[in-house]
Amino acid sequence: MSRTNTAQGRPRVAGGGGNRWVVLVVLCVSLLLVALDATILHVAVPSLTEDLRPSSTALLWIVDAYPLVCASLLILFGTLGDRVGRRRVLLLGYALFGIASAVAALATDPAVLIAARALLGVGGAMIMPATLSLLRAVFPDRRERATAIGIWTATAAVGAATGPVLGGFLVENYWWGSVFLINIPLMALILPLGRRLLPESRGAADGPWDVLGALMAAGGILGCVLGIKRAGAGDPLLHPSTIGPLLLGAALLVLFVRRQKRRPHPLVDMRLFSRAAFTTSVGCIVLAMLALVGLELIAVQYLQLVLGLSPLETGLRLLPLTFAAMAAGATGSYTLRRIGPRRMVGWGFVLTAGAVLLLTLMGQHDRPLLLTVGFVLLGFGLQTTLFSAYESMLSEAPQHSAGAAAAIGETSYQLGAGMGIALLGSVMNASYAPGLAGVPGVPAEAVRAAANSLGEAYKVAEQLGGSAGDALHEAARHSFVTGLHITLCVSAGLLLVGALMALRLPPVMECTVDPEEAADALVASEGRSAPEESDRESGPAHRAERSDRPGVAEPRVPATREAVEPAGSGRPVH
Repeated sequence: MSRTNTAQGRPRVAGGGGNRWVVLVVLCVSLLLVALDATILHVAVPSLTEDLRPSSTALLWIVDAYPLVCASLLILFGTLGDRVGRRRVLLLGYALFGIASAVAALATDPAVLIAARALLGVGGAMIMPATLSLLRAVFPDRRERATAIGIWTATAAVGAATGPVLGGFLVENYWWGSVFLINIPLMALILPLGRRLLPESRGAADGPWDVLGALMAAGGILGCVLGIKRAGAGDPLLHPSTIGPLLLGAALLVLFVRRQKRRPHPLVDMRLFSRAAFTTSVGCIVLAMLALVGLELIAVQYLQLVLGLSPLETGLRLLPLTFAAMAAGATGSYTLRRIGPRRMVGWGFVLTAGAVLLLTLMGQHDRPLLLTVGFVLLGFGLQTTLFSAYESMLSEAPQHSAGAAAAIGETSYQLGAGMGIALLGSVMNASYAPGLAGVPGVPAEAVRAAANSLGEAYKVAEQLGGSAGDALHEAARHSFVTGLHITLCVSAGLLLVGALMALRLPPVMECTVDPEEAADALVASEGRSAPEESDRESGPAHRAERSDRPGVAEPRVPATREAVEPAGSGRPVH
C-alpha cells in the first residue's frame, strides 16, 4: 500500500538525519571512479603502444575489454546483489577494482594489461548497479530520491567528461600506468568508508539463484555488444566477426527471456517490461546515450583534426557540456516535480535535437561562441533526459527488484553507447568516403587509404606532397565537415523519435512512499532491527493509533519483505 505525500503528511525517512546524504556521497564517488576508467585510457593509448608494442588486435582488446566485460556482467551482479546483499557485492567490487588497477598500472605485457582491464570490468559491473539499487533503498521518498538521482547522473557525466582531461595530464607528466594508479588510494579510502557507512539491503530471496540464467544473460549481452562494436569499428555487418556475435547474443537473450518467464522465481521479473513507464524509460536511455557517445566521438575528431586543437584544448572546449550536465542534474528534481516525467523527457529530447541542428552551422573554421552555446544546450538537454528516464525507471520498479532494474538501466546505457558509435560512425563513414573520389592527381590506392578516416587522409596527403597532397588534404577536410552535418541531422531525427516515445510516460510525478520502504530506510539509518520495529508496532493499540491518524496508511507486511540491516550489525536478515 502506498500513499501520496503532502506537505503536511510527509513521512520521516532515514532517521531524518544526514546519514542518507553521506551514503549518497560514497555512492557517487564509487560511480565517479567507474565512469573515469571508461574514458581515461583513451589518451594513454599512444604512450602504452610505444611502451608495450601490442599488436593491433591486442590494442583493440586493451581498449574494449573493460566496457565489454562490464556491460555483459551488469545483470549478473545486479541480480546477485538482490539475493546476497547489495552492500556486500559493492564492497567486493571496490576490492577487485583496486587490485585490478594495481595490476594494470604495473603491466609489462599486453596480455597482462588485457586481463587487468577485464578484471576492472568485473569490478565495475559489481559497483555500478549496486550504487543505483542502494540509492533506491536509502531514499524511499520519491522527491528526495529524485534529487539523489540528479546528483548521481551528474556525477556519471562529470566522470566521463573529465576522464580524457585527467588522463592527458597524467600521461604528459608521468607515464601511462598512472591513469590506473590513481584508483588505488581512492579505493583504499572508500572501502573502509563504505564498510562503515553503507547499509545492507537485499530483495526477496525466494528460490535458488538462477546461475544458468545469469550466464545466459552475460553471454547474450557480450555477443550483442561485441557485434555492435565490430560494426562501429568499420567491419561489414555481414562479416562473420560482426554477424556471428550478434546472432549468438540475440539467441541467448531470447532463451534467457523465455527461461525467466517460465521460472517461479526469475532473476529478472519480465512483468517489469509490461509497464509502459519502465519500458519507455529504458528506450529513452538507449536513445540518449546513442546520441551522446556518437556525437562526442565525432566532435573530438572535428575539434582536433579540422580545427587543429590540442587534446587539452579539446577537453577544455567540451567542459561547457559537462557544466551544463551538472546544472541539469542539480535542478532536475525541481523540474521533474513542476512539469512531470513526460514533458521533462520529451522537451529534453527536443532541446537536444535543437542543439544538434544548431551545430550543423559549424564549418571548417573555428566558431567558439557557436560551439559553446551548442554544447551547453546539448549537455543540459541530454542530462535532463537521462535524469528523468533513470528516475522514472527506478521508481517504477519494486524495491525488491532494485538491483535487477538498476542493471537493466546500466545495460541500456552501455548498449546505447555501443550502438551510437556503430550507427553514427557508419553514417559518418558513408558520408565522408564519397567526397574523396575524383581528387585530381591522387592514385586510387591513396584514395582508398584516405577513405578510412580523416587522420589517415592527412597522413596520405603528407606522403603525396605537392599539389596532389594539398588537394587531398582540402577534399578530406571538406568531406568530413559535410559528413558531420549529415550525421548531426540523423542524430536529430533519432532524438525527435525519443521525444515521441516520451509521450508514453506519466504526465505527473506521483510522490508515493511504500510504508515498508520508509520503515526499512529508518532501520538502516537508526540501527534498529526490523523484527524489533515490527514487534513494537504490531499491537492492536498501535494499529488503531495509526489508523486514526489522517492521511497515514497502515503498513502491510508481505511474505517477501525487503530486508535492510545496518552496516556491520551482524544481525540475521529475515
